[in-house]
This record gives sequence, C-alpha cells and structure tokens, in this order.
Amino acid sequence: MRQNTLGASGIVVSDLAFGAMNFGFPGGPDDKQAVVMVHRALDAGINLVDTADVYTNGESERVVGLALKGRRDEVVLATKFGLPMSEDPNRAGGSPRWIRRAVEDSLRRLGTDHVDLYQMHRPDYRTGLDETLGTLSDLVREGKIRAIGSSTFPPELIVAAQWAAEKGGHRRFVTEQPRYSLFNRRPEAHVFPTLREHGMGALTYAPLASGWLAGRAEPGGGPRARMEKHVFDLDSPANRAKVRAAGELRELADGLGVPLTHLALAFVRAHPAVSTALIGPRTPEQLDDLLAAADVTLDAATLDRIDEIVAPGSDLNPADNYDAEIPAIADKTLRRRA
Repeated sequence: MRQNTLGASGIVVSDLAFGAMNFGFPGGPDDKQAVVMVHRALDAGINLVDTADVYTNGESERVVGLALKGRRDEVVLATKFGLPMSEDPNRAGGSPRWIRRAVEDSLRRLGTDHVDLYQMHRPDYRTGLDETLGTLSDLVREGKIRAIGSSTFPPELIVAAQWAAEKGGHRRFVTEQPRYSLFNRRPEAHVFPTLREHGMGALTYAPLASGWLAGRAEPGGGPRARMEKHVFDLDSPANRAKVRAAGELRELADGLGVPLTHLALAFVRAHPAVSTALIGPRTPEQLDDLLAAADVTLDAATLDRIDEIVAPGSDLNPADNYDAEIPAIADKTLRRRA
C-alpha cells in the first residue's frame, strides 16, 4: 500500500486509513468482529486508525482500544474532540476546560497514554483559537498528544488558525479532515489549495458519499439512508442529479473492469492534497472490498471523464456536508442593524 507523509507532521501514513465510526453503533460489528477487522486492516498495510469521542458516545474509542491491545506501536492513532457529548454546553467545543477533560476521557477509553493526532471535530465560534491552540500545545508538551489537526474547517478558518498559532507561538494544525468524494468535490476549490499553501495534509472521509457510491442497485437501502433521509430524498433535484451521476460513474467503472467502490476510492486518492482516505467498513466483506481498491489507479482520460460527470470543485448536493453553523449567518443580529 502506498504511503504518504501526513502534512508537516513528519508522520508517514498509509494511503487508506481505517475509520471506526461504525464501532459500537447499532448495525455495526460487535466487539470481537471489530477487533478482527482492525487486525485485518493492519495486516494489509493500513497504519492509521481514526475515531472520535462522540462516536456512539465513546463506544467507538473503547472498541478501538480493545483492537489495539498488543499492537499500539504499529498504529498512528487519531481521534477527535469538540462535538457535544451531552446537553451540557460545557461538554463540547474548544475551551481549555473541555479539552482537558475530553483528552483524558479519550485516553482512558482508548487504553493508551498518548494520541498521535488529536483533531478538533468542528469549529467552535465561541472560543478564541488562541485559547484552543494554547491548550493543545500544552498537551503536546506534556506528551499526551503528538500532533494536532482540524476537521471540516472552512478555508478562512484554516488560515485564521495558522495565523493564531504563529502569533501566539503555539503548535499549529498540520492536518484537516474534510468530506471528499466523487459527489462532494467542493474541497478542490478552496480547502485543498489552502492546505497546500500551509503544508497541511488531508485525511478525507466519506469516499462512498454515505453509500451512494457503494454500488447498490438502490442507494437508499443502506443504513446511512435511515440516518440521513435528506441525503437520499429523491424529491430533491440535487439527489436526482446524484442518481444520474451514479449511473454514469457505474458505466465508467464497468468499462474499466472495476467495482464502483474502487473507482470512488481511486479518485479520492488521486488528488495530491490527500494524505490518506478514511474507509469505514461495517463488515469484513466490505473491508476486503475496500482494501482491494488500494491497487487501483486512474489514468488522465478517466479523470477527465469524471470531470464531465461531476464538475471539479462542486457538490452535487451541498446539504450532504456537515458544516458547522456560522454565527454570521445563523445570528440575525450580526447581519442587521439595530
């Protein structure tokens, strides 16, 4: 499996990474099966495992901890903080108070004394970046985390975080985790160029577009469709555009003699800004299929044809994204004079 350097961290990671969001989740693997899947991924050459405290309220981290017993040194372990862990507003975001609590909770569940990459899951517009980065820098000095990153940050906030780190003498974010797939190409326009400008690596998620590119005859029949009904609502013109595009992409994959899943992963891996693409299998069979995609590469003609089906830098349905609510838009008082 191809390896890449993870931004400016100096950490070398595999082309594919194991995303553990389905661990502990109804319909996902049980503990025993999850451990087997992680070991199978490691044996195949994957060395980065990504999770988050909010996934099934900590259950994913607990299961990842089980899977890494005896193999922790083989793994670049990444987790995330910042999304609400309860209705208490102080159990979320990027405040020093919460970060200190969140990292200790994650370390306990993961059964380790350090995390290799600690990522801010969403922007926190209530807390100054200087406060957040200062606390994360202290945790690096204490050895509890090795590198820090962001997730789903807009380009202007990526730049603001770099500026705050330089001004405050803090550790800087060296990675960003955006949603990126054949259907969600928005990062190509602004996020990826910004990452290159600042020497950051991208860990991309949702390469199969929540199941649209999983190759099913009916994309709306998978478990993600029950969770995210708006993503599959065919009354939406944007989702009907996804039906059309999925059909054309399936024809392209058939012409290449590869499954649609392999085409989707090869497309994500082809972008030079992408350090690693997260896969999130629910079953060993899905894992085996996705691991086989590591050997697939796309030529220029195929990439050009993809551009004809889905325009570069565009999202077929912007509602697919998990963007944080921007106060300047959400708060009427910030855009209306009194």
